Amino acid sequence: MFRMIRTAVPALALLLTPLVPSQAQAVAGTPIRVAIVGLTHGHVKGFLHSLPNSTTAKLVAIVEPDQALAKQYAAQYKLDSTLFYTDEETMLNKLHPDAVLGYGTIAEHRKVIEIAANHGVNSMVEKPLTTTVEDALAIRKAAHDHHVQVLVNYETTWYNSNAEALKEIKDGKLGTVRKILVRDGHEGPKEIGVGPEWLPWITDPKQNGAGALFDFGCYGADLATVINGGKTPLSVTAIGQTHKPEIYTRTEDDATVIVAYPGMQAILMPSWDWSFAVKNMEVYGNKGELFTVAGNDIVTRYKGDKSESPAHPAPALPHNQSNSLDYLAAVLHHEVDPSGDLSSLETNMVVVQILDAARESIRTGRTVMLKPLPSR
Repeated sequence: MFRMIRTAVPALALLLTPLVPSQAQAVAGTPIRVAIVGLTHGHVKGFLHSLPNSTTAKLVAIVEPDQALAKQYAAQYKLDSTLFYTDEETMLNKLHPDAVLGYGTIAEHRKVIEIAANHGVNSMVEKPLTTTVEDALAIRKAAHDHHVQVLVNYETTWYNSNAEALKEIKDGKLGTVRKILVRDGHEGPKEIGVGPEWLPWITDPKQNGAGALFDFGCYGADLATVINGGKTPLSVTAIGQTHKPEIYTRTEDDATVIVAYPGMQAILMPSWDWSFAVKNMEVYGNKGELFTVAGNDIVTRYKGDKSESPAHPAPALPHNQSNSLDYLAAVLHHEVDPSGDLSSLETNMVVVQILDAARESIRTGRTVMLKPLPSR
């Protein structure tokens, strides 16, 4: 299922709607109340930068046990000291927001989501969902048992270029898709200057899941899963290398992953060793090809064309699907059904399967065969 505009409230959305105060407050036309949990994931800076201009979300709390880090953010973003808490339980008991936003380590996502779910509170975490299939299954159980939404935020979800690629695939303009190639990454976290609160855990395979494989392989796994209708792939084959062992002593900084489906391959190329930041996808079908160029442009060539088109802008996404905050608000207001979307829990269960299998393939040097996860 591809991300499309949805205005009706489908049965699945009703089943997932928790009958708790937080959802009762999430009334269309009113800002959702959100709480940040963790400040060690540097992407939180983008959220705090955009928040003052948001009409759909209101920040009601920040949970961060590191007092020095909390004070640093309070000063940098001129945040009221009353917003800050040192533990999630205390904050939830007092405020019961509509959603928590996870900005800690990837390994911490399960705990953050489970605590929120126990309070009937929804979650959106930074990509990827988690570091292991075991944790993914526990997250899904918490979401199901407590009837809450769990969503995953990928920068590339809000790319006009990716949305247009998914639409052209769904509409059959490219024919049967045989291969996709997804390149994601940058020069490396240390090289681009990530903060001291971020670098130690993102280069720790226990806290991040792996190195570049989890940090950037998740983007391609996410797209491949949606392109294949949420199906579990047949197999995953991966190699990982460390080109800069003097910097990345505990994990790989480059990987190539082949994800096999019936009649199709997805080739993922996550790396901390690109010459520059890159997030591109190439789609090859038997009726045409489409290349995404960063967030806004696409290049196409259809069967019968003599050459590729010049790069041109993709159509703009609807406002409520163009960024994480507006999307989260739209989901909680029942304006958008996330089922099968790039951010949805069911999609990201498969993403974790792919990443986990790729990690195992790198460890063993063997192809890993996959089966669908148990339904519950």
